[in-house]
Amino acid sequence: MSDAQTILSDMNDRTREVFRRVVEGYLDSGGPVGSRTLTRTLTEKVSAATVRNVMQDLESLGLLDSPHVSAGRIPTQLGLRMFVDSLLEVGSVAREDQEKIDATLGANDHDVSTLLDHVGAALSGITRSASLVLAPKREAPIRHIEFVSLAPDRALVVLVFADGQVENRIFTPPPGQTPSSMREAANFLNALAEGKTLTELRKTFASDIARRRQEIDVLARDLVESGIALWENPGENSERLIVRGRANLIDSATDLGDIERIRSLFDDLERKRDIAEFLGLADAGEGVRIFIGSENKLFSLSGSSLVVSPYMNADRKIIGAVGVIGPTRLNYGRIVPIVDYTAQLVGRLISERGKV
Repeated sequence: MSDAQTILSDMNDRTREVFRRVVEGYLDSGGPVGSRTLTRTLTEKVSAATVRNVMQDLESLGLLDSPHVSAGRIPTQLGLRMFVDSLLEVGSVAREDQEKIDATLGANDHDVSTLLDHVGAALSGITRSASLVLAPKREAPIRHIEFVSLAPDRALVVLVFADGQVENRIFTPPPGQTPSSMREAANFLNALAEGKTLTELRKTFASDIARRRQEIDVLARDLVESGIALWENPGENSERLIVRGRANLIDSATDLGDIERIRSLFDDLERKRDIAEFLGLADAGEGVRIFIGSENKLFSLSGSSLVVSPYMNADRKIIGAVGVIGPTRLNYGRIVPIVDYTAQLVGRLISERGKV
């Protein structure tokens, strides 16, 4: 039995109810809950003074905090964790929410990338929070590769797969690239890549480039090596992180400091520095996991919570994850089943399409 469970089991019914109602009130309003408010909702009719004494006891246990003198109480991170683990009542997905998710994922003409973009938009819209979707890496054979210069420091690689899917990826090319050198690099890669997946191409590339290095000039070789290094990096293009609804999270911030921390969080996410960490959050096992505030380093700066669930292919292998990020006062009881339902639906659809 964990320490939190021990504390909870030692509580009497009154203390447990006061604690539960303080947390529920905080999750509902985002503000402190006072003793007078509680006296009107408690099952047992007691005075406000009695409720204040109970709240003080809970504060001494580290479960509640008083943000201001003579104010009500809010749950601490420990209190939220205990509530989520032991007292949270999770229902089923509301019919309205389920219909919105089904409508988003139901169009058969969407490829996997488009489908997952729509998943992120749906989760963000339904939960009024930010959503994260970790897309699986593609292992279909490559049909064609093309490089397109966008600016001196930006280029686009277009990957056409044998199953007809197309992916566009932006990267920073080595200095001095020209349209001619990019065409040479693409021709070189296409001669090697046909029928191979990116993983297989990676395995054969080192020996092939050594043997055929004289066939391309120095600039083209730099571009090829840069592109392959980009693909090899598990934190970049092996998987793709889709971030939607950033504005929802920023809108929930209460002061400029919060806004800057949240922007910092999303800058990190959008640079994909911790994409492998995100998948690792869900990789411990099947089902929804909840991370509150500093419990996980990816979100400790913003003081946010993450509700995340992996999705699996037909072989029950974890291939990606979906999640919702919001303030710690998320409506966990509503969002947990939404994330769970979405993850299961995404896994089933991807398995049926045989994409992964």
